[in-house]
Amino acid sequence: MVRHPRHVAIIMDGNGRWARARGLPRSMGHRRGVEAVRSAVRAAGELGIDYLTLFAFSSENWRRPKDEVDELLGLLKHFIRRDLADLHKENVRVRVIGARDDLTPDIRGLLEEAENLTKDNDRQTLVIAFNYGARDEVARAVRRIAEKFAAGEVTLEALTADYLGEHMDTAGIPDPDLIIRTSGELRLSNFLLWQAAYSEFVFLPCLWPDFDRQAFEGALAEYASRDRRFGGLSREIAS
Repeated sequence: MVRHPRHVAIIMDGNGRWARARGLPRSMGHRRGVEAVRSAVRAAGELGIDYLTLFAFSSENWRRPKDEVDELLGLLKHFIRRDLADLHKENVRVRVIGARDDLTPDIRGLLEEAENLTKDNDRQTLVIAFNYGARDEVARAVRRIAEKFAAGEVTLEALTADYLGEHMDTAGIPDPDLIIRTSGELRLSNFLLWQAAYSEFVFLPCLWPDFDRQAFEGALAEYASRDRRFGGLSREIAS
């Protein structure tokens, strides 16, 4: 029996290169990337993965040209408006991680709508990392704890790693067992730095619009072959 991870996180990379290789505008790569998102969400549910986290928009993506940012935001709106009802019907809970204070009211409202509508669903959790950066997440968690400390609500002795984790955007979500990155790049790009302490990594050469069920299952097979020790002995030595 194949050992599947409980939580898979994906860095969806390569939309622009996919489009450029075909002589298409980058916007077409992003649109095809949305189709790959739908396929990945569907496959994760069918494969029994409890948590799927998708790196949809980083806090650094605002540096891109305005027309590309507008395209990405428009695709997010379209995805939620088109797919939210189906996700809800499939008993999928939507969680959003990332900074929200500087988002426009329409985007923030859309994210909150997705969360509120699906908050009681329990078959699967889809985590959307939007306006997300791991260093910013840690900094915001530390600020929240510092405010509690200044107010006398927490002692120094209580400031443990677990306590910090409870103040991260991912509080209540298990750390990812597997992190997949497409496009052949070999880095995390400021994604889930805290949570990835013991994650397995699979880097795939395919560009994100080409990520399909076969690629997903291949990554899961690679994960199943790994010996996760968490600082202990391997299964072979322990036995």
